[in-house]
Amino acid sequence: MTEPAGFDIRYTVFEDEVYLRKWLSSEKMLHYFPMGDQKEVDEMIPSWIGFAKWNCSLTGMIEGVPVAIGTLFLMPYRKVAHHCMFYLIVDPAWQKKGIGFSLMKNLKHLAKDYFRLKMMHLDVWEDNEEGLRLLYKSGFKEITKQEKFVKENDRYLARILMNVYL
Repeated sequence: MTEPAGFDIRYTVFEDEVYLRKWLSSEKMLHYFPMGDQKEVDEMIPSWIGFAKWNCSLTGMIEGVPVAIGTLFLMPYRKVAHHCMFYLIVDPAWQKKGIGFSLMKNLKHLAKDYFRLKMMHLDVWEDNEEGLRLLYKSGFKEITKQEKFVKENDRYLARILMNVYL
């Protein structure tokens, strides 16, 4: 799949926070992340966007406007510094257009060739069909499935732990 015309990728900058905040303010998008409300989003965003200072976060743009952010959450401890968790979010208006796949490919390259990581991993809720499709297409494998990990109101969802060796 090719990206839309005008698509480019750059390192994330702190000013991209406004876009991340906007995307996570959507209930549909927030559903796929561990944060449950605006207070938790407000607490998480500085940590997420803060990884920009190590150039381990990439922003996908269309005509210079951010439409996606993918971040490697680097580990600070030597014993586990060979792998990382990551998050990837795409503006709902730009999903299913190849942007997530392109950003994932570039995140994997950054992780392997710049940070010399050996593995990336991610938690995905069982109902995130698009996310799971992207991960499988990008070479990720299911490691384990934990039933009733997420609780939203009276609904429980399984967490699927996925990883890829680089």
